[in-house]
Amino acid sequence: MPLWRALIALAVIAASLAIALTQSARLGLDLRGGTQIVLETKDAPDTKLKADAEATDRALEVLRRRVDALGVAEPTLSRSGERRIIVELPGVQDPREAAEVIGRTAQLTVHAVTGTADKAAKDDKRTLRDPDGGGGYLRLGEPALSGDGVRDAQAVLDQQTMAGWTVALDFRKDATAAWARLTGEAACAPQGSPERRVAIVLDGRIVSAPGMNPSVPCRTGITGGDTQITGGFTQQQAQDLAALVKGGALPVPVDVVEQRTVGPTLGADAIEASTRAALIGLALTALFIVVVYRLLGALATVALALYGLISYAALVALGATLTLPGLAGFVLAIGMAVDANVLVFERAREEYLGSRTKSSAVLDKSVTRGFGKAWSAVVDSNVTTLLAAGLLFFLATGPVKGFGVTLSIGVVASMVSALVVTRVLADFALRRAAVRRRPSLTGVTTTGRVRAWLARRDPRLVRRRRRWLGVSSLLVVVAVAGILVRGLDFGVEFTGGRMVEYSTARTVDVDTARTAVADAGFPRAVVQESGDGGISVRTGELSDAEQQDVKEALARHGGEVTVERDEMIGPSLGDELRTKALIALGIAVLAQLAYLSVRFRWTFAAAAVAAMTHDVLIVVGLFAWLGKPVDSVFLAALLTVIGYSVNDTVVVFDRVREARRRDPRTSLERTADKAVVQTLPRTVNTGMGALFVLAALAVLGGDSLADFSLALIAGVVVGMASTVFTAVPLAVTLESRAPAPVPRRAARDVRGTGAVV
Repeated sequence: MPLWRALIALAVIAASLAIALTQSARLGLDLRGGTQIVLETKDAPDTKLKADAEATDRALEVLRRRVDALGVAEPTLSRSGERRIIVELPGVQDPREAAEVIGRTAQLTVHAVTGTADKAAKDDKRTLRDPDGGGGYLRLGEPALSGDGVRDAQAVLDQQTMAGWTVALDFRKDATAAWARLTGEAACAPQGSPERRVAIVLDGRIVSAPGMNPSVPCRTGITGGDTQITGGFTQQQAQDLAALVKGGALPVPVDVVEQRTVGPTLGADAIEASTRAALIGLALTALFIVVVYRLLGALATVALALYGLISYAALVALGATLTLPGLAGFVLAIGMAVDANVLVFERAREEYLGSRTKSSAVLDKSVTRGFGKAWSAVVDSNVTTLLAAGLLFFLATGPVKGFGVTLSIGVVASMVSALVVTRVLADFALRRAAVRRRPSLTGVTTTGRVRAWLARRDPRLVRRRRRWLGVSSLLVVVAVAGILVRGLDFGVEFTGGRMVEYSTARTVDVDTARTAVADAGFPRAVVQESGDGGISVRTGELSDAEQQDVKEALARHGGEVTVERDEMIGPSLGDELRTKALIALGIAVLAQLAYLSVRFRWTFAAAAVAAMTHDVLIVVGLFAWLGKPVDSVFLAALLTVIGYSVNDTVVVFDRVREARRRDPRTSLERTADKAVVQTLPRTVNTGMGALFVLAALAVLGGDSLADFSLALIAGVVVGMASTVFTAVPLAVTLESRAPAPVPRRAARDVRGTGAVV
């Protein structure tokens, strides 16, 4: 056993254990509860300021000061792209006040009052409604001060003058003189005249217009450098106004383009359900592997546990946020990590059964060759999955981006687990005397039920390729018919609008809820039953106040109502996400085609991509026929299906490539038949490993992961079938029409290197 391999394995495990014990994963808002608000900066209409990256960075700092003033624990603010800002507020369940405070421009100015008016012209921004004038208007002069001159602002309860809650302003040194000059000029006006007042304007509205007391000296004014804004504020209103003024004005306006709220119980339930599903699914997968591969299967189970540790440590070390789809991706990656181990064990089994003599030395060589020959297929299949995961990371948003991160980490960690950790354990076990005396303990010396059955039947699947391609075409036609006839139920991410899930103290049937929502003023809203007897309401644009009206309407029938999930997507963002989804799918197809064309001939690449497209259409068609929602989480599942489908096909094509290089005179049809028979045990065993985990997620993972798991289950099953009945027959058909030059024998032994000679 090479010492370097053992040292690498120990170093990786020790580092992972240290990270896991000393650091905690950063949970996304969908797991710990809270509100996420995505803001988009716009060009300022009254100035020449453009909403570029620099202006967005300045807006980000202003928003950070505002959020800090709100007192939210552990808020997160970051810029996304050139014009977007993501604000995460853990624990905030009612986003109305937070969104109002965060999204306001907060342009504070102080003006001299030059007179009154009965009304204001449409474009007159210097004549504003008098807050104390019973419907009258005040004419204002040029701004004498702006919010930049305010050093501090605090909400204060004025108990001396009984003015209630006010906002105390403390001016900077350079603004003190301007304030004294402004108030001094106002104090020179006659008592009772409007010119004796000073107007404090916030975002184009007068919030306070106090008059000068007789004690204020003419020309001298108020020299203390401070003042108070009065306006009959409540404590919360005064605190919010103080936070706005203290934070400063936004350099450019912002719009709320996305808003998500998740209740704390929903996040906790999701973690508990996902953990339970993961433990049960992985236990079943481990039991299955041990039954099939015995000692090596037990070692692979240990390696999978260490793989989980390595993946988690990498996630924590990179500072990645663990979201609900990301948690599902983490669990799924563990199930898919079985694939690399199965590839190695099946190759080792073939090498041992194909040898003329059976001994412990032959067993050692068989396992070593198994690791060597599986290398090419492991790399090719994992690269295809990484391509799909990378697209999710670069093109997706929100929680789905987390799925791409965890899946990418999982794929890389699975290669380390299978090719380093499992090999170290296998080398150690094969050198034990008890194992050398009884090689059957390893599980490599037996044929296996699937392989034995295939050996007896010797199926000639490719001979009937027209039949299989016809069946595949028929399934695609049925899927496309579902898409065209039933249509796709796009989620709010792609259509824009708002979707709110409510839980009620008393059970409310859907018809009653639908009537209540219609009576609240939303007859066209889509009202459905959500998980555990809740109610989901999906509609177009819905303000926070209107959402509160819907909540109160449901409360009249169901008692206390709690918002479990609230997602709001602006129409522009919905169009953008829909476009990105199509781009992601298109790039996924082209990327797989390009990579496979390099690794194989174009005929094999085209067949693999055709089979992948076949799988994607069937999964999408299934969701169309079942009326399931097509949202960003479904997109994550679909891109995973793409990676998995090509992963499966690559393993078979890798075996065809190897056989043709070794024996170029055998017909491609016969070579393909043998490749299918040789790799089918791996396909079945790997598929079972993934299906155990996915079935557990579908049954126990809760409502949030049910559709996600269903899409992946369908993708895994269809992917296994399409490899045998679509990809291979199509590749043989294309090769028969555009045959490749007959390869020459290798000048040296390249077995196990994966090289093409």
